Amino acid sequence: MVAAVGGGIALLALVGAGGFAAGWSLRPVASSPASANSGYSAPYLPLNPGSDNGNGGLPQGGGQDQGGGQDQGNGGSTGGTGATDAQVAAVAQKVDPALVDIDTVLGYQNGEAAGTGIVIASDGVVLTNNHVVAGATSITVTDIGNQKRYRAAVIGYDRSGDVAVLRLSGASGLATAKLSTATVKAGDPVVAIGNAGGTGGTPSAVGGSVTALNQSITAQDESTGSSEKLTGLIEVNADIRAGDSGGPLLTTSGEVIGVNTAASAGFQYQSAGGDGFAIPIATATEIADQIRAGQSSSKIHIGETAYLGIGASSNTGRGSTGESGAAVTGVVQGTPAEAAGLSRGDVITSVAGNQVTSATDLTTVLDQHHPGDRVKVVWTDLSGQSHSASVKLATGPVG
Repeated sequence: MVAAVGGGIALLALVGAGGFAAGWSLRPVASSPASANSGYSAPYLPLNPGSDNGNGGLPQGGGQDQGGGQDQGNGGSTGGTGATDAQVAAVAQKVDPALVDIDTVLGYQNGEAAGTGIVIASDGVVLTNNHVVAGATSITVTDIGNQKRYRAAVIGYDRSGDVAVLRLSGASGLATAKLSTATVKAGDPVVAIGNAGGTGGTPSAVGGSVTALNQSITAQDESTGSSEKLTGLIEVNADIRAGDSGGPLLTTSGEVIGVNTAASAGFQYQSAGGDGFAIPIATATEIADQIRAGQSSSKIHIGETAYLGIGASSNTGRGSTGESGAAVTGVVQGTPAEAAGLSRGDVITSVAGNQVTSATDLTTVLDQHHPGDRVKVVWTDLSGQSHSASVKLATGPVG
């Protein structure tokens, strides 16, 4: 798979840090000549390996995540008795009103997707995974509590932490989730809730227990070999599925202890049965608080995403140019990249004075910019000749 690079947009997330399709359900829409010729494939495909249906490998329905990942942490592995059916039902009844279904249109990948979000402020502030909204050109949210649909905008995101914060247009008086401050322990019973399968309606809820803490899992892009590690995760034996991403992991009293995430095909963790993972709520809310305060950083992007308009993969110096950088795999018509003269096969080596040695580097650099910024792009063409151009970045999909 390739990544559509737009100022740090997560169309590049297959090559960058945001490529966590964990529990993210993708629904294809009819293809068009423009998208078919753009040189892109959709990111975050939660497919069963090898399920190609003739539409670029996209699933015909909601995808299924590939289970958990290989433990790389130091928390040990301890099973508990897990939440009972009665506890699961009680928690769901209590917490469902504070959740939202998130539906996105992936305009540059010719697809649609669905996930889950947690309402953390009554005026429509929603916490979710970055990969749930990555690549979105349109986001619609359905509040479970009042069944109203809202347009949503991304306030900001942290690609490396897989956290994003949304604001719902015109929302008020929404039910909010209670966030836990308690210490999580291995063996604790838990409940995971989300929009499993991306079907919408009443959220799915499953029970389980915490099997390990402080876990690290590495997600790897099969096509480029680039990888990203999430650390400090809660591992559970609850059956977290496609569409659950961004939903809550809860105590049996209904307090949120984590944000569900898991694995995907294309950008995946090594399979290790049916375990799932969650970002601790303290970690997620620390990022969310910075986003809500408008505090950008080397990891946190605030506001709209800048867009260059290419597909990219990492070039390690073994290609035709013999130079490390971000190899251009496609150029979108009418974008800054086309205006600058970039072509398929070029290798970008520098942006805004920052060296680019991989597609991940390109994402990182562009994430520090916004639409309207002018940046100098340096690249090498197939003949080995160097070029540069001043490029005004456009507005692109969410990171």
